[in-house]
Amino acid sequence: MRILRLIADVFWSVSRWNFRSEPAPKGSGILLAGPHTSNWDFVLMLAIAWKCGFRPYFLGKKELFRGPAGPFMRALGGIAVDRKNPVGVVDDLIARAKAGDDFQVVITPEGTRGGVERWKSGFYRIAMEGDLPVTLGYCDSKTMTAGLGPTIRLTGDVKADMDVMRAFYADKWGVRPERRVMPRLAEEG
Repeated sequence: MRILRLIADVFWSVSRWNFRSEPAPKGSGILLAGPHTSNWDFVLMLAIAWKCGFRPYFLGKKELFRGPAGPFMRALGGIAVDRKNPVGVVDDLIARAKAGDDFQVVITPEGTRGGVERWKSGFYRIAMEGDLPVTLGYCDSKTMTAGLGPTIRLTGDVKADMDVMRAFYADKWGVRPERRVMPRLAEEG
């Protein structure tokens, strides 16, 4: 972890982005990476996690794990997901959390970099069923800042929980602001 933290320190010292963070989460949890508007989000979230001193796991489309990139992506903490048939992903992550493994899984709630109308609710289900806290990670091109916001516990009141997230992400624009999606789940009606 020391080497990864050193890499993050170098990144933040030469990057035009500024790092800001509330205290890093402890134990297992979900780290939302929002708004997810660019491939640069991935680099920023790794740099955030490494700077905060934890090794993140992340969900990625299975195509990222093919060929020579596969071992590299897995070494970074990648978990391949078949987006056409994601059966079992949520259950697998909940099982990991209940097994007591300390892990922070980074989830982009939009599920892709653009072209969606709302967030996917898998993160919400994992957090509720696994009794996991949710840390609100962000990158904001308007202020050139990236980091971790508050860590919250979901209540089961989907609208109230999403209102908290909407308030936090209201002024966060992502790397490509034109691709930003306002936090909303289908379950809100």
